Amino acid sequence: MSVSESLSTTDGAERVRRVLERHGLLAGLHTFDRSTKTAQAAAEAVGCELGQIAKSIVFMADERPVLAVVAGDRRGDASAIAAETVADRVRLADAATVFAVTGYTVGSVSPFDLPEDLVVLVDASLGRFDTVVPAAGTSESVVSVPFESLVALSGGRKASISR
Repeated sequence: MSVSESLSTTDGAERVRRVLERHGLLAGLHTFDRSTKTAQAAAEAVGCELGQIAKSIVFMADERPVLAVVAGDRRGDASAIAAETVADRVRLADAATVFAVTGYTVGSVSPFDLPEDLVVLVDASLGRFDTVVPAAGTSESVVSVPFESLVALSGGRKASISR
């Protein structure tokens, strides 16, 4: 890990911690001695259903970045994201774009403390669960939060964006 990646990981963790503390959700923060970078690894570490993991994935809708928060047992649907954002073409963002847009590295992207102008779409299928588990700013941390808190704190809107 480079110095800038190390600093960004620390910054990401602190950004998430501040949001959680401000909203009384700090008790849900979990840090592990192993990676939670994938949905499966996070579900195993937490001991929850794979679908409860809220993956934060940056897509490019035409040339506009969009954060899609998708259930761990689903895949982001580019066609559905295109329809929601009125875009002709949707593709995954590269790692440099993910960092530039969110300030988080791939595998640690949290749906909290994002730029106000970033479009955030929250997979409606996550609503199956009272509690969901997004990344918390590092590739070894997650946070358990009520689904409605995820939607509210991310500034996102619910949408059917997965398959």
